[in-house]
Amino acid sequence: MRLSLLAPILASLVASVPTAPRSDVVSYDGYKVVRINTHGHPSATKEKLSGISYEQWNRDVYKHLDIIISPDQVATFEALNLDYQVMHENLEDSIASESISKSVWRRQTGDLSWYDSYHDYQDHIQYFEDLQKSFPNNSELISSGTSYEGRNLYGLHLWGASGPGKPAVLYHGNVHAREWITSPVVEYITLQLVKGYNDGDNLTRSFLDKYDFYIIPIVNPDGFTYSQTTDRLWRKNRQPPPGNQSCIGRDINRNWGFAWDANPLGASTNPCSQTYKGEAPSDTPENQGLDKLVRQLRDDAGIKLYIDWHSYGQYILSPFGYKETLYAPELGKWTKAAGIVSETIRDSSDAGTTFTFGPSGATLYPTTGSAPDHIYSIGRAEFSYTIELRDTGKLGFVLPPEQIRPTAEEQWEGQKALLSLLDEEFFDGEGPA
Repeated sequence: MRLSLLAPILASLVASVPTAPRSDVVSYDGYKVVRINTHGHPSATKEKLSGISYEQWNRDVYKHLDIIISPDQVATFEALNLDYQVMHENLEDSIASESISKSVWRRQTGDLSWYDSYHDYQDHIQYFEDLQKSFPNNSELISSGTSYEGRNLYGLHLWGASGPGKPAVLYHGNVHAREWITSPVVEYITLQLVKGYNDGDNLTRSFLDKYDFYIIPIVNPDGFTYSQTTDRLWRKNRQPPPGNQSCIGRDINRNWGFAWDANPLGASTNPCSQTYKGEAPSDTPENQGLDKLVRQLRDDAGIKLYIDWHSYGQYILSPFGYKETLYAPELGKWTKAAGIVSETIRDSSDAGTTFTFGPSGATLYPTTGSAPDHIYSIGRAEFSYTIELRDTGKLGFVLPPEQIRPTAEEQWEGQKALLSLLDEEFFDGEGPA
């Protein structure tokens, strides 16, 4: 079934949204990013840090803390004599290096130099428009809604032989604005699907003949644009809470309706927090549009696979996230599939990239109102994952351009393995691990 209401005219894909004045640009000159080894005592480590001002970059508090320290706090931090390693000596220098490109993209979808540098929002839109034009009889441009500032959540719907209407594979990228690596990874997978089908590759054709792919590379366009123009480390959307204009943004990945309020450790009620969950379930326009698409796909031919791409940490995470000891009946097959994906990525990567896998809450930390839990529980997706991309903390969110292409290539290898497994008989009867 064609989702005609999701096919806006191309001109509507770009909203005229003014960028912030250059005087508002956040500088991270002199800021240091460090990883602190907690030695299994995160509370004691945080107590030692209580006398300084810092921003926590990650939430993996059981093993280590990744924090950003402003220049005026560096000497005080060093005097604490904690066990730490430096991730970024000067964060502004690392951010500046992201804009350095060693090649020029020729504005052709098959030109892989696209993956040698990061790109602005308008170029990402153009890239997907060009991909659709290269696959005109088996694809359509879609939108899964509109952002707070009026940008469309654009994407592509791909299908194979006998037309659309088969079970869905749904991919989301750039849910969190600063996680730039996710969009080119999703785009690369899209390119390989289109190119493989056009070139007659039997494996790729089997994927598109069996499933409809719905691919949305930038779920958070307002935040992504803001991270490029104003604050590189911006995470949330750009929606202000009622009556509070000083703390902008809600975490779209804490705003899904399922288990939105199930665990006080899974999200924050503080509008200034990076994980602010909003005033009510699905009260962001981005989430409302995304959820509408999920329910449509569920009610049409169903959702076979959902993946929410994030960075960083190198994890493959399945439901549930909102409770550390709650395991879904499908956990056995999810874990078996994730293990095969992890092994495939490791074997295909020159760097031997390894991914940890397991249920989200038990493997990493509690999350409420998260997409994989919602799309499994409400969308009834048969497989539902978060994939946290490179790296494990040496570089974090600010991944240099030379790692874009290898990151994308290893993920395509992982997806080929996963998509090949979805209907395999050895999953039958799998229960909780």
